[in-house]
Amino acid sequence: MAGIYIHVPFCKRKCGYCNFYSTTRLELKANYLQALQKELQQRRDYLNGEQVQTIYFGGGTPSLMEPAEIQSVIDTIKQLHSVADNPEITIEANPDDLTLAYIGQLAQTSVNRLSIGIQSFDDEMLKLMNRRHTAQQAIDAVRNCQQAGYSNISVDLIYGLPQMTADDWRRQLDNVARLNVQHLSAYHLSYEEGTAFGLKLKQHKLEEVSEDDSLEQFEILTDWAKTAGFEHYEISNFAKSSFRSRHNSSYWNRTIYLGVGPAAHSYNRTTRSWNTANTAEYIKGIESGSCVSEEEQLSPTDIFNDYVITALRTSSGIDMEYLEHEQPRQMVEYLRRQAESFVCDGRLEYATNHLKLTHSGIFISDEIMEALIVSDN
Repeated sequence: MAGIYIHVPFCKRKCGYCNFYSTTRLELKANYLQALQKELQQRRDYLNGEQVQTIYFGGGTPSLMEPAEIQSVIDTIKQLHSVADNPEITIEANPDDLTLAYIGQLAQTSVNRLSIGIQSFDDEMLKLMNRRHTAQQAIDAVRNCQQAGYSNISVDLIYGLPQMTADDWRRQLDNVARLNVQHLSAYHLSYEEGTAFGLKLKQHKLEEVSEDDSLEQFEILTDWAKTAGFEHYEISNFAKSSFRSRHNSSYWNRTIYLGVGPAAHSYNRTTRSWNTANTAEYIKGIESGSCVSEEEQLSPTDIFNDYVITALRTSSGIDMEYLEHEQPRQMVEYLRRQAESFVCDGRLEYATNHLKLTHSGIFISDEIMEALIVSDN
């Protein structure tokens, strides 16, 4: 079982909060697509014959690709790999790209899941984030996709935005409920180095919401999810029954995956590799046959820590039986010792031989993960 991730690096403009690799050099798209097809050919053996269950177009803004271009990539993958009969094929999309004409063409492709980057239903917040759509465009996009036959739709929202109140956040979630989508990814705003928001924070042009407000908004989110019939299956992800993201779940379950395109990462349980985060260099390297990626061999400590961090993010938690049978004993013992204080204060719990974050532990998950991972020193 395996997944394939395609990084589409193009954006018409950069959002203020985003630290994912992207470029506004849309004139490179045709050459990028040629290079992408070549990379798929060059790396056809990376998955070692494992069946592809999921294909995910992320970005950047994948909806800047024409539906025919998207289908061409899918067709190449199907020619090169054994693909499951009913694979999950997702494309991330901006609401303003999802015109009636575009949706009609997309519905003729193999794409069967949409991840729509709404981020907010508040026009002022959208302007602040430098998004290029309006709240109404987002609502119309979802409804038009549903009318075109899409029944597996995820939307993204951001909370903890500057000056966001509890009532503001409740109104955002009410909009999601009214749209009747199957999946929600909700992320707390973070001010990353090198982003416009990160710079504005340093310049005191933006102010972070307080920790109390952040916690309140998180509590509102989780309470709303229960009422609206969403399962909180990963720290930032909520799904209605049977609509978990199969692709993203593979990242958290140690499934191998191939990543193609600029800045894409690949993982095969023993190594991790990543492509250059420069579209022009990526194109040039693929065309000339030179290496466009770096690779690291995963040490036993890396493998242990990767599992702990990814598993703890999920509602299933860390499978202690797996650790005890497959991982070094001293590392497992270290984890148990480090977990004791969090178990005692109710931030971690053992359930059916799994170590899991409790509701109160989720909000300090970064602190807990840092405490549990093993240092090589």
